[in-house]
Amino acid sequence: MTIKVIAEIGSVHDGSFGNSKKLIDLAKECGADYVKFQYHIAKHESLKDALNPKYFKEEKRYDYFERTSFTLQQWRELIRYTKQKKIKFLCSVFSTESFKNLLSLGVNSFKIPSGEVTNLPLLFEISKYKDINIFLSTGMSDFKEIEEAYNILKRNNLIIMQCTSQYPCEDKRVGLNIFDDFKKRFKNCSLGFSDHTQNNIAAILAVSKEAKYFEKHLTFSKKMYGSDAKFASEPNEFTDYCKSLKKAEIIILNKVDKNDLKPFRQMRKVFQKSIVYNSSFKKDQKIKMNMLSFMKPDKGVSAKDFKKILGKKLKKNVKANSFVRLKDLKN
Repeated sequence: MTIKVIAEIGSVHDGSFGNSKKLIDLAKECGADYVKFQYHIAKHESLKDALNPKYFKEEKRYDYFERTSFTLQQWRELIRYTKQKKIKFLCSVFSTESFKNLLSLGVNSFKIPSGEVTNLPLLFEISKYKDINIFLSTGMSDFKEIEEAYNILKRNNLIIMQCTSQYPCEDKRVGLNIFDDFKKRFKNCSLGFSDHTQNNIAAILAVSKEAKYFEKHLTFSKKMYGSDAKFASEPNEFTDYCKSLKKAEIIILNKVDKNDLKPFRQMRKVFQKSIVYNSSFKKDQKIKMNMLSFMKPDKGVSAKDFKKILGKKLKKNVKANSFVRLKDLKN
């Protein structure tokens, strides 16, 4: 397992081609492995009077999609730019047309957003292409719908993403238990987490559930206009997100042998106790408990072996605070 972080740009660019490039730069700088866009073609995915989500009322969705869309040539340039920056390109598709356009540009990684899971015509079209990567979001679907999508796409390279379509997602709605269900129900798939929470905790816990891909919204500032920015991570937050996940993976994958004490050899000498004489004693005196103290460093007979020396006689005179040594004792 190698953790991969996806920087979800979404609509944060607000139709600015220049900002899109800058967001690719930012995603790379923050430590993301993928940058993800959304390819909307309004006339192929939405009626003009379609409802807005509750969290975005400033502009009609149809108009918003049209205003913020890119030309095919601009998409070509963004794809080229991601290759130049050595970060992988991933895009959500909302229609067969957007899928085929990206396919014609050589894109091989596609996200099926939560709202498209029941768009079976789109899924059947995508399933025809076996050499592409498909990220299936499950944010607003039940298991029956997810299984139907899985059965269509299971012969592709499929990554199933646990997601909660709530912006922001409450901690109690994360659903880490769903990963266990996914592992039982869907074989030969990688798992991912489309993270809409406002912190790193859920994602770090998801690493322990064998999630490999982690998607998080990225923005220059939460104050930017649009439907995504106020729920997205600013650069310092996203950088911390990437670092935290990579560290969590190291912690989970590296097993520790509790019996291997080599790394603590020096620490043991410093912190553990040896047995010392608490006063000066004469030759032939029999060792009793009241003659002993237990002091740092661990240089002589260890404090754990005190029973082994009780009752033995001294071969020679010893001084206070000197280490007990077995060679100085008679059997």
